Amino acid sequence: MWEPFRRYRALDLEARRLFWRAVTLLTFTHLSLRLRGFKKTKAELQKRLPLNSSQRTVKQSSAETVQKTCRMVRAGAHYGVGRPSCLEESLVLWYLLQRQNIPARLRIGVQKLTEKFEAHAWVEFEGAPLNQAETVHQHYAAFEGEFSDAPGEQT
Repeated sequence: MWEPFRRYRALDLEARRLFWRAVTLLTFTHLSLRLRGFKKTKAELQKRLPLNSSQRTVKQSSAETVQKTCRMVRAGAHYGVGRPSCLEESLVLWYLLQRQNIPARLRIGVQKLTEKFEAHAWVEFEGAPLNQAETVHQHYAAFEGEFSDAPGEQT
């Protein structure tokens, strides 16, 4: 019962801040996707990114920062309100990484099993998926366009 609280207290200040940002953003993203849809939700998040995010330089400690951010988003999803979808979790992870000038990519893929159509979202950094098991995304056909670009910048 006390173990989650002990783990939280053992976190450094930056990790605690990331955790609470993730909890807050997951709630915002959930509501915004329901009320406004994907395009407007993503545009709202992009609007809040730093202006220099298009000229990113990867930090030396980016691997550590990426892992810490992934862990805190996962913890926020687990201990926060409700159970976020993969899209909600991926949007929040993508946004938090972008805020830290880490060039992550939001990816969305689809698959059809028998009569059931499924979609899945994930975040990639340096070509590797971050917020899922290594092979899950391989079962989905990813859209060619990147969902990380600003509107009108897709190639």
